Amino acid sequence: MTRTLRTLLVGLVVGALSGALLGALAGQASAEGARPTVISREVAFDLVNTNDTDLLCLPDGEDYVVRARLVGPRQQVLGRAGARRINLLVHDAGTGGWFWGAGSPRRYDYARQLARRGETSLVLTRLGYDENRLGSGRDTCLGAQATMLHQVVQHLRSGQYRFTGAVGTTTPHAGHVVVHGHGTGAAVAQLEASTFDDVEGLVLMSWTDNQFSQRALAESARQGTTCLSADYARYGESRADFRSLLFGSAPAQVQRRAARLRNDVPCGDVLSLAGMVTALTLGTGDIEAPALLLYGDQDARTRAGAAEQQAGRFRSSESVRTRTFRGTASALPLERRAPQVRREVLAFLAALGERG
Repeated sequence: MTRTLRTLLVGLVVGALSGALLGALAGQASAEGARPTVISREVAFDLVNTNDTDLLCLPDGEDYVVRARLVGPRQQVLGRAGARRINLLVHDAGTGGWFWGAGSPRRYDYARQLARRGETSLVLTRLGYDENRLGSGRDTCLGAQATMLHQVVQHLRSGQYRFTGAVGTTTPHAGHVVVHGHGTGAAVAQLEASTFDDVEGLVLMSWTDNQFSQRALAESARQGTTCLSADYARYGESRADFRSLLFGSAPAQVQRRAARLRNDVPCGDVLSLAGMVTALTLGTGDIEAPALLLYGDQDARTRAGAAEQQAGRFRSSESVRTRTFRGTASALPLERRAPQVRREVLAFLAALGERG
């Protein structure tokens, strides 16, 4: 074999090996950068509308089927990925499960955007709202909402809930549960955590135990007056009031859609809100789970300094992180800074450790 031919053969072999190596590395990089296939499936939970907290209120004690929605990577939602972390999303008074993104522009779809980063979420519609509406809004209360949230956490861990359609597979069970709450939903999450101590983390948006604005207090009083003679109360006397209570920088189309979908508030929740504040004043300091507290500096419902005041109340928590977003009102996942909100949440989830 001549030197020229030998050189040519060596060059061909080296070139082939280099091409294969580069192809493998490119394939690996492509796989690492690929987004998972995201799906959403309706699920149902069998819950008891009872109150096992220290908040004094009287629900009807009846059994209910409560519907929710699982959103996440396909393999996780269909229970094929083993025990994983499930993020449990709890909405405010006056909103609903839709708050977390169903039907919203993708930029503002909180659950789906988390799913694109590998997270699975249960979007809970609380008893008394939308498809889980009650005949009488006096049949539940915030102590019962926290107790039913605890039941959902336990069912997620055991897999004791079901798909509502013919999916042909078992529901996933959670290795860890992190509860995300907005407004009154954050208060319900806090009460659940302080009472039952069964979650691995809390993401609490736009809630304060005692730094309410005059606007928030006036709205609560208005709803309370309505509930003296009714079962449900409007959140915001008009759609414009509703929008101004929740939004600042959200696009007009997002605000209009939210105003169309707003829910009346069960009067059992309205009339137990004062008791909830008292219970949290006593119980927030007992919460041990790590907490992320998120606020907008234009929130019409909280006073300046609410973030620092609230963080100081989590005396027993393993860690407390706060972030306030400039130019942002209460509805953080639907405001212009929604991507920054999600980045903060994803960083917090990563800090909690490897998913279960």
